[in-house]
Amino acid sequence: MSAASCLLTEDQFLCSICLDVFTDPVATPCGHNFCKTCITQHWDINVPYKCPNCKEVFYIRPELKVNTFISEMAAHSSEQQVSKPGEVPCDVCTGTKLKALKSCLVCLASYCETHLEPHLTKSGLKRHQLINPVKNLEDRMCTKHDKLLELFCKTDQMCVCMHCMVLDHKTHDVVPLKEEYEGKKAELGKRDAEVQQMIQKRRLKIEEMKRSVELSKKDADREIAAGVQVFSALKESVERSQAELIDTIKEKQRETEKQAEGFIKELEQEISELEKRSSEVEQLSQSEDHLHLLQSFPSLNTAPPTKNWTGVSVHPPSYEGTVVRAVNQLEETLSKLMKKVELKWVQQYAVDVTLDPDTAHPNLILSDDGKQVHDNDVRNNLPDNPERFDKFVCVLARQSFSSGRFYYEVQVKEKTDWTLGVVTESINRKGDINPTPRYGYRTICLMDENECCALADSPVLFSLKCRPEKVGVFVDYEEGLVSFYDIDAAALIYSFTGCCFIHKLYPFFSPCTNGGGENSAPLIISPVNPTE
Repeated sequence: MSAASCLLTEDQFLCSICLDVFTDPVATPCGHNFCKTCITQHWDINVPYKCPNCKEVFYIRPELKVNTFISEMAAHSSEQQVSKPGEVPCDVCTGTKLKALKSCLVCLASYCETHLEPHLTKSGLKRHQLINPVKNLEDRMCTKHDKLLELFCKTDQMCVCMHCMVLDHKTHDVVPLKEEYEGKKAELGKRDAEVQQMIQKRRLKIEEMKRSVELSKKDADREIAAGVQVFSALKESVERSQAELIDTIKEKQRETEKQAEGFIKELEQEISELEKRSSEVEQLSQSEDHLHLLQSFPSLNTAPPTKNWTGVSVHPPSYEGTVVRAVNQLEETLSKLMKKVELKWVQQYAVDVTLDPDTAHPNLILSDDGKQVHDNDVRNNLPDNPERFDKFVCVLARQSFSSGRFYYEVQVKEKTDWTLGVVTESINRKGDINPTPRYGYRTICLMDENECCALADSPVLFSLKCRPEKVGVFVDYEEGLVSFYDIDAAALIYSFTGCCFIHKLYPFFSPCTNGGGENSAPLIISPVNPTE
């Protein structure tokens, strides 16, 4: 088939009507070939029936016969792809250029499947070196010696021919192209692996950024919801305080009006009595009955009983301090509300914390669930592993934190002494220790009934309104913040600020010594119930 196809040109596989490769080729009685659809449509509109090529006229519409040979040859021709822009065309094809299948380094030409046939069958041409099709084959020849570039000079980093190696590069490190190709290919593979790794890292970074944006959006939505709730509560408080202020002022005004109405009613009653007496006196004074006047005079000569109104007046009520008191009360209400809001905000970062028995001082007793610890006043026989505190009566949590925010609560009810906080992974756990920030500690402790101490580098003593029964611990790793809250009072106890954390942080618990039973109550890690 390939040999036969070499004898035919591409034009012989083209329909003269559509000028494209035959589709279902058929032959007319005069021997010419057309696409079945093309000749059928041509004769549907042209009568009498005439051959488009030789113009022979058929008065009866001819019966078309399939041309099997042309059909097979056209199909074979159509299988070979026409060269597209950017692809290497066959150098032998005339007219429509087919896509080259191979290039010959000896002939310096590229061939399609049909024109490659001689290189695959003829003994003289079979020895030629064939490669995948490439453009500009002349670039593979040495411009100085007109020989094939088949060597590589490592010294000058250039491709050379055999004559170049003998004449110009005889002392240089020269290797076959294939050897250098394999080496460079390995380098490219390594570089590609590095590039793929860089791409993967950047894709992971993109995913990380997308997750950060998603988390940021969730945080933003949560903060907006919390903000709306807070400001709604503030608005309600302000409106309630305003209404109470208005009611107070109106009540004072009503009392003033009521007092004035009482006085006016009493005065109007006295006026009525006096007017009545005046009328009686006037009538008597006009009487000419001597006896009647003299008999009535004693009772009408004296004024009816009245009140002395000289010192009586209605004073406008004083509103001095009313607004100030209302604002102070509002401020107190808002302060309590803001404390609850702050506590509720940190509680959303609650984490599950359990005690690590491998770090517990030998005097401590831990519950099976790792949620409670108390001092037993008796030293247990435990292995002295590096993680265990051997002198300070304390224990760490199993969980560690090296980023973000976290929060947990500890019940300290009925205890007279305790220490809570967080410590860095690098703290010393043996012998005497100094529980201050300089040595990796951020803790507070209860010292007396209502006395607390923040164990800063310079201890900070402060009094509490009442002894806490439950303490919340909040940490913002990136912000460098450690805060302690009295849960029942919804009040901030103390904050360590401006901390610079670079190591893992562990929650720290010290129930302190038993104190002969006075401090026997345990520290209890409690579930977090958001403040209402």
